[in-house]
Parts: sequence; C-alpha cells; structure tokens
Amino acid sequence: MTNPTVFSGRDDAAGHTGPTAAPIDGAASATPHLAATTEHAAHGAMDTLSPLRGALLESRQRWRDLVTLSADIVFETDAWGRITFISPDPVIGWPASQLLGQPCEFLLADANLGGFNPFRPTTTVRRRRAWLRRPDGGFLCMAFAAAPLLDSEGRIIGARGLGQDLTEQDGYDAAIAAALRRGEVLDHILFLIRQEVLAPRMMQAALEGLRTALGLQGGAVVDMMADGLHPGILHQVGTSLPAVLHRAVELMEGGLQNPVQTAAPDGRLMVVCPCQTRFGEQAALVMWRSDDHRAFDADDLVLTSSAAGVVRMILEHESIQREMARQARTDPLTSLINRRAFLDEMGRRLDRLDREGLPGTLMFIDLDNFKVLNDTKGHDAGDEALCLTAALLRATVRPADLVARLGGDEFALWLDGADEFTAAERAESLRTDGPRALAHLSEGSDVSLTMSIGIATRWPGRGEDVEALIQRADHVMYQVKRAGRGHWRVSRPELD
Repeated sequence: MTNPTVFSGRDDAAGHTGPTAAPIDGAASATPHLAATTEHAAHGAMDTLSPLRGALLESRQRWRDLVTLSADIVFETDAWGRITFISPDPVIGWPASQLLGQPCEFLLADANLGGFNPFRPTTTVRRRRAWLRRPDGGFLCMAFAAAPLLDSEGRIIGARGLGQDLTEQDGYDAAIAAALRRGEVLDHILFLIRQEVLAPRMMQAALEGLRTALGLQGGAVVDMMADGLHPGILHQVGTSLPAVLHRAVELMEGGLQNPVQTAAPDGRLMVVCPCQTRFGEQAALVMWRSDDHRAFDADDLVLTSSAAGVVRMILEHESIQREMARQARTDPLTSLINRRAFLDEMGRRLDRLDREGLPGTLMFIDLDNFKVLNDTKGHDAGDEALCLTAALLRATVRPADLVARLGGDEFALWLDGADEFTAAERAESLRTDGPRALAHLSEGSDVSLTMSIGIATRWPGRGEDVEALIQRADHVMYQVKRAGRGHWRVSRPELD
C-alpha cells in the first residue's frame, strides 16, 4: 500500500523551493520547522493587530473624553436597574465608588412620584428632564439622553445614557432650580387631586404626594375647633404621633402665622403651617420626619407654604361640599331636616333599635287652618307660623330625636326608644302649647291654629318597615282631622 503524503514548504537539498513528498512516519522531522513557521506567522499577525488595538484604545479613550466633556453624568445600568458604570468621578458630588452597584433610584430626587426615570428607559429618549439629588440634600435638574440595552432576543438587559446639568444653564441659579422642582412637585400633587371628586379623598392624595416628595414619616391636617371647641385631626397619612400633634396645637394656640420648623418632645423634626380658610376655619398642615433624618431646609419650607395653599383650597372645597350636603337635607325656612333626610335617618335607626330590642315612635303633625292664615294674613304670617312650630317641636323632644318638616304644613317627629305612652305625653303638650304659641298670628280671625297629631309605635321583632309605619301614622292623623282637628290619636294595628 502506498503511504499518504503531506507537503511542507521547505527548501529541498538542491536549493530550490517546492513541495516535497514525505511519508507520514517522517512527518515528525518537519514539526520544528512547521512550529517556527506558525510562530513567525503569529508574530506577523500581532505586528499587524497592534496598531489596530492601539487605535481602538485611543478611539475609546477619545470617546470617553468627549462624552465626559459634553456631559455631567455618563452611566450604564444592568437589567435590575443597578449602576454598573458611571463617570466622571466624582459625579454631581457623589464618589463613583459609592454609586456603583446601587439601584438607580438612589440618585433620583423624586423616585416615587411617577415621573421620568432616565436610568430605566424602554425606548430611546432625548432631552428628557429628571431631578437628581446631591449628597448635601440639594437637587439638580438634568436633561438626559438614554437608550435601553437589548439582548439578541430584544429583551432589555440594561440602559446607557448621559445627562447634562440644567440647574445653572442660561443663568439659572440654585433658587430657580428649586422653584422648578417645587413646581413639578405641586403639579404632581394637583394631578393626584384632579383624579378625585370628594374633598376628603383629595386631601389624602395631597398628603400622600407631599409625604413622597419630602421624605416624610407622616403628615396631618389639624382643625383647631374640630367639634366646635377642641382640636382634632381632619386627615392624616403615616404613623400617628401624639407628641407631634400636641406640639402643633401649642404653636397654633400661640397665634402662629407663618410656617415654622421645630422639634416634638420626642425629637421628631416637624413643620407646622397655618391654613386659615375664608370661612373662618383655623387649621394647620403638620408634617414630620424621624429624628435621624435631615432637617427641613429653606426649600422644604417654601414648598410647604405652597402646599398649604393647596390644603386651604381643599378645606374650603370640603366646607362647600358639606354645606351643599346640609342644604340638600335641610328645609331652608325652618332649618329642620327635610323628608328625604328624615326617611334616610329613620331607616338607619330602625336597624339599631332592632339590635337593641327597643321600640321607636313616629308622630305626624299637621298645622290646622294654615291655608286660611296664609290667605288672610299673607305668606309672612304663614312663614312665621311654620318657624314657631319648628321651634316648639324642637323644644318638645330630646336632642337625639328627629324633627323634620315633610312639606307644606306637615311635620314629623321620631322618638328613639320611646313607646306610644311617651309619645302621647308629647302630643298632649303640643295640643295645649301649640295654639297658645300661635294665637297672636290669628288675632282678628274666626279660626285658630291648632295641631292634629297621629302616633304610630314600632315594636322590635315585628319587622315593620318605614313605609308601613308612615302609613299608620298618616292614617290616624287624618282620622283626627276628620273628627274635628286639634287632637291626637294613637294607631293600633289591630283596630285600624
């Protein structure tokens, strides 16, 4: 069998160069020459690549220098938003070593306000503003260009970008930058408020926005006359701290006029800002931080003062809503609750009385000869008669009982926990006192103003609803009117 051959590029014995056949078992003799040739080729390749490597390194350094000269921050992050590269060193006052490995939110001034996060872009962005915080507690407004880093399957595995400080651009100084940030914070708070309709929810949204923006442990709105006499908390977010609120009340009772920073007895840092409304409400915005947090600075106090204006606006809106609700439930002439409010409140009270096993009694009162008074004496006399009747009814029952004007000359009383015997005593008092209190209005007339009263007691355990109870009281009241008026009668279901 013929041995296969390999070819080497060595010179033959005759001195000319050419391929030479050699058996395989003689290939070992060619190995040193082949290795030398390979080494020579490698050195040649390295000699060729060295200038390329140098040019690449120089280009990379030139790129870094240019980027660093044109940007105040250059960064890369990984898939989890951690900072893996940042330049220059230091960067906006932070040592680069302190930032490497940190989550990018560490640098954001308003990480939880829902704004733009330049370290986590999902698409390429340019000239987008964001606020970063400095080690001294100050803030920088920066314009960012950033892009996500993608793997071969298009998944985001990090980000790369750069930012330029706008704080002092075109003459902006630190105060203007702070004003810009305050404006953004207030815009965000107003955005949260606009998502709500009811004033209490607006206030909660405003306090939550402030807590996030200022890094607060908690905040509250304190009303100096919550129950007409004593201070109380209207709204609150965060942990309740009696010492903080007690200190706030002390300052407000001392006639506080402007925002003030102070400390609670337990060392908590706090700010109290008065919020007096146009309707005379004496309230205060109170915010506090833990005792190991930085003190409130001048910018914080200005932001607090601006936020107090928003709080004042919400308090006034809340007062208007309460007044509208009151008017919707109140008779404008007598200031008694109206039919709708009376029926709503009765329904709630029936459930409670059933649980407690107590009765309740409904009284229907109709003012006799009221139309004649209106026709002969005029509407002013009629209005006076209605107001005097309302006052008499209030004086006849307990403060916890309900007194309502159902419409026209019809009134109603609801006596909590009272039976028909108690109601009959009240009815007899009205039968005698009513005509005397109204007698001057019908002087010179052939008729007098009296009261026809129907009484219906609801006993626990019988399941009688509001509508059935009203029908019984109304039915016996008209029986009284047909029988001559000016009297009272008790409804007995077994006899009606």
